[in-house]
Amino acid sequence: MAIVHFEAFPHIDTLHRQMNRLFDDLGFAAAVQERGLSNFVPAAELEETDEALVLRLEIPGINPDDLTVEVMAESVSIAGDRQSTAQTTENGATRSEFRYGKFQRVIPLPTRIQNTKAEAKYENGILSLTLPKVEEEKNKVVKVAIR
Repeated sequence: MAIVHFEAFPHIDTLHRQMNRLFDDLGFAAAVQERGLSNFVPAAELEETDEALVLRLEIPGINPDDLTVEVMAESVSIAGDRQSTAQTTENGATRSEFRYGKFQRVIPLPTRIQNTKAEAKYENGILSLTLPKVEEEKNKVVKVAIR
């Protein structure tokens, strides 16, 4: 199965970067960070096989111990906090395009899964969840009556 990157609005990333630069130039970035209003949302990828769903999230720079993963039968919730490690000296300044702050993402699943058998692995900044499908979903065959 091929993975296709979906872009509903192809120019939204460019617009987002331009708006961030404008707010940075006006000094809003520090105020937003002070108030904890970060809009960090990790990118996700969902792959479906016959046996399971494989959900991957791109969350570099976060200690796995600082993540909370909750798996329900029909959705997955991931929460965490990416802390800034930049130190600003008295005479210097730090400019960053990295996004920091708390995040929570709830991802609905296309089929029911066995949440008690979910497995997680965190490697190279990628959180991978293997979510086995419920037995009925794996063997789902629908017989159609002919009239």
